[in-house]
Amino acid sequence: MPISALKGIIPPVPTIVDDQGHLDQAGMAALLERLIASGVNGLLLLGSGGEFCHMPPALRKEVAAFAGRQVAGRLPLLLGISAPGTEEVIDYGRHAASVGADAALVVNPYYAHLTEEALFRHYRRIAETLELPVILYNFPALTGQELTVGLVRRLALACPNIVGIKDTVENPGHTRELVVAVKGARPDFLVFSGFDELMIDNLLDGGDGGVPATANFAPDICCGIYRAFCEQDFASLLLLQRRLARLSRIYALDTPFFGVVKEAIRLTGLDISPAVLSPTLPPSDETKAELKKVLITAGVLPATG
Repeated sequence: MPISALKGIIPPVPTIVDDQGHLDQAGMAALLERLIASGVNGLLLLGSGGEFCHMPPALRKEVAAFAGRQVAGRLPLLLGISAPGTEEVIDYGRHAASVGADAALVVNPYYAHLTEEALFRHYRRIAETLELPVILYNFPALTGQELTVGLVRRLALACPNIVGIKDTVENPGHTRELVVAVKGARPDFLVFSGFDELMIDNLLDGGDGGVPATANFAPDICCGIYRAFCEQDFASLLLLQRRLARLSRIYALDTPFFGVVKEAIRLTGLDISPAVLSPTLPPSDETKAELKKVLITAGVLPATG
């Protein structure tokens, strides 16, 4: 599928596993099929919300291959190939290409901080080695190091195979500058918001959409915002954005949010395993009760009693 089709709502899909940490193929297939039917514009597997950081290499490759077979070209498929070392990223990237990914998502190396020149050379080597289009992933709250606007612009102009960025930052000004400085210099460069409630800022500034985890269980809200924006239906956009603002409270319920998203998927009607990979803990009964309240407040679940 052409990379130009990669716009709009791209949920970071959770990895469905059983209590032993093995891929639950039936649950994974059911979730992917529900998402494909929901109207989302693409799928991201093995991103942060996909728990890649807690997976052994064999499981990461199993999930990637399963996703490639299940999606089978029906939507653009992004696969996360992030790792601290350049050669490991390239290995995951080659595997992603072999199983049918349309693009690869790469967060900057974590643990050791790097100079900007080292980051540039890391990404340039990945882009020059892989045929698969590369999307940068900026998540400084987790990596401890930001991909600066200047670095992203330099990479975008030097590496045609680096085609976009997922910008997961609390400051919408950073994403806006990416749109102005990078997309302005290279109009085909894609800029996505990583935080759900900031997706509308991204679109208004000229960006390309978002990667909202809430789209896994409330795609009508997220896809509705994108559709309303494209159709300039600002009355609907306002109402949906307010619902999304309420819904985004789920991320404050537990750390990390992996189990909360899976529980939300279950509460909205898909019977999947809620298991998470160690060392993450499943949400407590109290957290589950709070989650249900948030879903009701946002109109995702009907009010009870």
